[in-house]
Amino acid sequence: MDAGTDADEGAVRFGDGVAVLRHGPVAELRLDRPQAMNAVSTELARGLAAACTALGSDPGVRAVVVTSSHPRAFCVGADLKERNSFTDRDLRRQRPVGRAAYTAVLDLPVPAVAAVHGYALGGGFEIALSCDLIVADPTAVVGLPEVTVGVIPGGGGTQLLPRRVGAARAAELIFTGRRVPAVEAQALGLVDLLVEEGGDRTEALALAGRIAANSPVGLRAAKRALRLGHGLDLRAGLEVEDAAWSTVAFSGDRAEGIAAFNEKRAPNWPGE
Repeated sequence: MDAGTDADEGAVRFGDGVAVLRHGPVAELRLDRPQAMNAVSTELARGLAAACTALGSDPGVRAVVVTSSHPRAFCVGADLKERNSFTDRDLRRQRPVGRAAYTAVLDLPVPAVAAVHGYALGGGFEIALSCDLIVADPTAVVGLPEVTVGVIPGGGGTQLLPRRVGAARAAELIFTGRRVPAVEAQALGLVDLLVEEGGDRTEALALAGRIAANSPVGLRAAKRALRLGHGLDLRAGLEVEDAAWSTVAFSGDRAEGIAAFNEKRAPNWPGE
């Protein structure tokens, strides 16, 4: 998918519904289909995949923040109005497009933070779950209500939610399809940081900025070890960790980090 530039805001657009803005080493991936509360259409899914692929291959990006342009929603999930006209054949054709979008978020090689306010439901919540951290404000309402319309969470929800909150809690949330308000969501571990109303984007960008100040090589290796090691037995997980350690131990970042520490200065990461 070709990217276009939004001259008014300095954003690079990926189709109808996704825009990327740069804040130094932090990239803001903005869901920007406000007319539909960022419902995931086929076009938005293609844009999301293309944007994540571009960001993942950019060595200057050290962290990504997923935000929303809609004041009352992060993303309300799949575009059911679009799907209402689908034949079975249409739905089968769309499935790989949707899977590619969620997989692209999950496979971002750098830390990713979701900034959630308002509704984050179904596929919208799965976008957030595909990130490493979720920052939410008190207006956030999250959930996976797919069973209420005859389907199941198909963007990773049945696998990602248990990894966050455990199998039994995930089962209760998925089987009931209930919507969870922000305070309960934080208590259950559905979101990681609850901030003041309207502060989700600002706080998520600030968090990403603190993350991005660290070694690019170290960040990517640490994320890889966390993701690949999760769910393995301890011995196998330690092997994953050792492989990641080897990646950073002989890097330029490691040499610079130790030199900067001893010279009592900020590191100038080579990112090698």
